[in-house]
Amino acid sequence: MTIKVGDRLPEASFKIMTADGPGEISTRDLTSGKTVVLFGVPGAFTPTCHMNHLPGFVEHAETLKSKGVDTIAVLSVNDVFVMDAWEKASNTGGQIQFLSDTAAEFVEAAGLGLGPAPIFGHVRSQRFALIAKDGEVTFLAIEETPGEATKTGAAAILEALG
Repeated sequence: MTIKVGDRLPEASFKIMTADGPGEISTRDLTSGKTVVLFGVPGAFTPTCHMNHLPGFVEHAETLKSKGVDTIAVLSVNDVFVMDAWEKASNTGGQIQFLSDTAAEFVEAAGLGLGPAPIFGHVRSQRFALIAKDGEVTFLAIEETPGEATKTGAAAILEALG
């Protein structure tokens, strides 16, 4: 069952790259006492994710933060090393936190898994975007058409924030 507005985000552990190498952050640590924009993508470096979805959030990061967003995070089922390489290649200036949901723990618990898709070989994340306040979902959008990032893009999040 897919999470919905009013639900709490499922507890999960994400892999992140730190100055000391791979580390972890929990859903609770990511969201506790914060307003978080979390968007999920099927894969790092894939065309829509890399050239459309992520760039909109990088471009509008300051505006999102001026509207009360504490953290902007992108999630994928890629490993932490791929996510780190994607962050470096995307010149985000540290504005976006890159989360690796390596075992699809979060996307499966949230009902946001995709697949297993033949092109990816295993379960990935649907393309989604949500706003969570202190871990509670206040906005959720899921793309229905592959290759699009309209309902889940930065512009849609800005509109939802008012």
